[in-house]
Amino acid sequence: MGKALPLQVDKITIIIVYLFEKQAMEFKEIQFEINTEEEFIIQALDIFRYQYENNAVYHEYVKSRGINPQMVTRLEEIPFLPIEFFKTHRVVCENALPQVIFKSSGTTGAKRSRHIVSDLSVYRHSLLKGFTHFFGTPEQYQFLALTPTPEQGPESSLIFMIQQLMDLSLSPENGYFLTNYSGLTARLKQRRPPGKRIMLIGLTYELLRFAEKHPGDYSPLIVVETGGMKGKRKEITREELHSLLLSAFGVDTIYSEYGMTELLSQAWSKGRGLFSTVPWMKIRIRDANDPLSYVGYGQTGGINIIDLANQYSCSFIATQDLGRLYENGQFEVLGRFADSDVRGCSTMII
Repeated sequence: MGKALPLQVDKITIIIVYLFEKQAMEFKEIQFEINTEEEFIIQALDIFRYQYENNAVYHEYVKSRGINPQMVTRLEEIPFLPIEFFKTHRVVCENALPQVIFKSSGTTGAKRSRHIVSDLSVYRHSLLKGFTHFFGTPEQYQFLALTPTPEQGPESSLIFMIQQLMDLSLSPENGYFLTNYSGLTARLKQRRPPGKRIMLIGLTYELLRFAEKHPGDYSPLIVVETGGMKGKRKEITREELHSLLLSAFGVDTIYSEYGMTELLSQAWSKGRGLFSTVPWMKIRIRDANDPLSYVGYGQTGGINIIDLANQYSCSFIATQDLGRLYENGQFEVLGRFADSDVRGCSTMII
């Protein structure tokens, strides 16, 4: 009986190796219609195997961890690539040529993250499906932005997202107002177009600056803050930030967007800093002192992200953000690790 076990293990290993090789060869593009946890796990494992075989950087990282991908059968066993690799390496599958390279804003002298996007249609599909999932179709909205224009920020994934939403909206009243506060004030006070909701998306520090100079009752209005302070202003808690914005814009709720250069999907908050993900994106919270372990619901740790839309770069990223995950799948962003760079995430200091 004691000698039968090695034979059984060998048979299991052979089966797993066969399935691993078969699934790697039969990799299909991400299916955005995910309805169950099981469907997500199947796609995540499929993409993990594809990326292990076709992304040289991720392949070497998995090997360096001493992990046999043929034995990975659960999400918890998948290695998460530290987000810093996007600053120092070419994180892309099959060494594909880029359709676009998104870059983080960074600070003066800091090395910027680079996300090589070899299929821009995946990003377009992800952001449209994601926005519709939370808010309805972009055609129902007029979009106003307190951000640079696409000409001023051609490498920004955030600005690309906003422009895509504007294009789909088809509203002639869409616009960028970073250098035109008086124009934004007038636009916010004018009569609302029939059948359109107004969404103002702004970099956090720009929303604060506008709020200080032009407070008013602008409701009904959806205010979305994103991007954090980026070193432009003193960091404050999300509660303080939202309290200031609520008062300045005359609205009941402040929304938030959580995204980054290295992702092709976004999480959204409809208030109180509680973010929800799209069905093809999940959050895991790693132990801050042991990056190979995970903490329980409601406990603070490092945010790991699974973004299946990143199918041609890396879908499994260990960020430098701190957060908490709750049983209902919502999560909070609480700050950043002390030695991390200031970057374009919607985060506050604890």
